[in-house]
Amino acid sequence: MGIRRQSREAALQFLFQDDFAVGEEQASETIHERFVFFCNLFQISKKGRPYAVELLEKTLQNRERIDGLITEAAVNWRLERIAVADRNVLRLAVCEMLFVEDVPDEVAINEAVEIARRFGGDDSPAFINGILDAVRKSLRG
Repeated sequence: MGIRRQSREAALQFLFQDDFAVGEEQASETIHERFVFFCNLFQISKKGRPYAVELLEKTLQNRERIDGLITEAAVNWRLERIAVADRNVLRLAVCEMLFVEDVPDEVAINEAVEIARRFGGDDSPAFINGILDAVRKSLRG
């Protein structure tokens, strides 16, 4: 498994657990501090950490825009009804499509589908692929 895949998976796992965290501790610590604690707790590879932090920062800073694009593409699905793992795989992939210039859309989508195979349900890969393809079309015309 490549370093960037490890980074994406670590970022996904962090966002997944972050969805269940409640307020105060999040407000008092930076994303970097929280991620370092998370990495130490779950023994995340040091090589994958820098890109994971970059993804997390960009995803969280632009969450409203990212969620808006997902919501537009997910016809008949409310964002909060999408499974937590799938929702966060989508967020990371859309973040890469928007803000990481050296990752082509096709790579972001393929990586998201592969990660969904590992962390999502049986229907997750097809669902993720469909939503991200719709996001790609809305972004690139």
